[in-house]
Amino acid sequence: MRISTSQYYETSAANYSRTYGNVVASGEEASSGIKVNTAADDPVGAARLLQLGQQSSMLTQYKSNMTAATTTMTASETALTSITNALQRARELALSASNATYTDADRQANAEELSQIQSQVLGLMNSQDASGNYLFSGSKSSTPPYTVNADGSYSYNGDQTSTNVAIGQGLSIATNTTGWDAFEQATNTTRTSTTPSVSDGKVTLSGGIVSNSATYSSSFTSGAPYTISYTSATQLKITDNTGTDRTSELTANGVVSASTAADQTVSFRGVDLTLNVNLATGDDASTVLTGRSFTFAATPDTFNTARVSTNTSTSQITSAITGASDSTASAATQAADAVAYTSKFPANGAVVKVTGTTPTTTVALYASPLTANSQPIDSQTLTGGSVTLAGVKFSISGTPATGDQFTVQSNTHTNQNILNTLNDLRTALMTPTDGDAVATQKLNAQLQSAIGNLASGSDQVSTALSSIGARGQAVDAQSTTNTTLTTNNDTNQSAIRNSDPAEVMTRLTLQQTMLSAAQLAFSRISQLGLFNKL
Repeated sequence: MRISTSQYYETSAANYSRTYGNVVASGEEASSGIKVNTAADDPVGAARLLQLGQQSSMLTQYKSNMTAATTTMTASETALTSITNALQRARELALSASNATYTDADRQANAEELSQIQSQVLGLMNSQDASGNYLFSGSKSSTPPYTVNADGSYSYNGDQTSTNVAIGQGLSIATNTTGWDAFEQATNTTRTSTTPSVSDGKVTLSGGIVSNSATYSSSFTSGAPYTISYTSATQLKITDNTGTDRTSELTANGVVSASTAADQTVSFRGVDLTLNVNLATGDDASTVLTGRSFTFAATPDTFNTARVSTNTSTSQITSAITGASDSTASAATQAADAVAYTSKFPANGAVVKVTGTTPTTTVALYASPLTANSQPIDSQTLTGGSVTLAGVKFSISGTPATGDQFTVQSNTHTNQNILNTLNDLRTALMTPTDGDAVATQKLNAQLQSAIGNLASGSDQVSTALSSIGARGQAVDAQSTTNTTLTTNNDTNQSAIRNSDPAEVMTRLTLQQTMLSAAQLAFSRISQLGLFNKL
């Protein structure tokens, strides 16, 4: 086969150019140590590197998330630990105040220290992180979780939402602890009350402390209100709301002491009541006690209300009670309001809104939060400064304007936050009792209630601390996993992207030799032309 001179030159130039390009590429690879710079270098390897790069970015983000989560949880843990210590001190003050040798002055000193503890706990519950976000407000991190109401009680302004961040493939964790979980779910041991038929102090029966929540929940509410009465100086009888005799469920079948009943415990359906008989000299026990009675029931729900700052009028909700507690209403109205309250009133808060003022003022109740699409649960006309919505009677001062709104939060007394427990205890310690047997008995009942609620509050805080510890362990475990994945990722990327020094140097040497050989061969062959022989 004959090859033309031009064809030979073109073929040689192309081969030389290709070989020279290989030498340059291998030289760059030897210099940089990287063999995959573009997808053209290794299409399969480039695709794999893209996947590994995405995984590496996610692992970096997971690490950042875990650092942020750990920081927040550490700050929350520190605050909760300090609150636990403060509650322990408050409990010690309550226990010491129950000492019979304590005077009003001694209890006043305890109340002053308790006031400082209350302020400390409030500050801790409103703790903020380095960015100014409140630790215990849930997703409402710019809102202080706790504020004091006009009556001295405290309300939770946060929500129940946990802030979750991803810390691994398909794994997320809550970085925050809500005030609802840490402080609002503490069981209230004092959620019943008694009302005597005769208030002369000769017989007192405490409101009661829930000693068995399971029994209370399963059997108490259905029979309330109860009537506890003396049928003789030494016999109590209790009947439920249908008049059925339930005396067999009382401690010792209702048998009590006539004259030595100081701090005698009477238990019924999970509630422990303290009975005290204060007979004066010359009193006949049978005459004084027989026929006396007490109404015994769950404490009626109460409500915290507040006007919205954007209201155009100065009207306020001055009171809010369940319609069933409205003594001015008929029995039929009270019963209907009780049903309406149970079935309609939103448990997670409500908004009362003035929807119109012409020709009459109309007021509606909405579930919180109020949005543009919210539908009213109930709507009524304001009459004589009051309106009943979903079984709750609201009294409104002044002349409200259309659009005015008021927030409403119900308190079922099933739970009580620790700030309110501290406030109740401080109030009890500041009440004089020296020389007053009835006042002393009332104080002792309040102290027992506070001690129980402080223990319940401490348990709830401990549960929150345990949750933080469990989440911290999960972060640590996932951190170890992510570290292993990061190491494997780096190794895999290196294996695909980085060159083998020995292999690339061997290849470069071979390619350089081939280039030199091609140059020499071209030079020799180009001299075999006919003109070189003439």
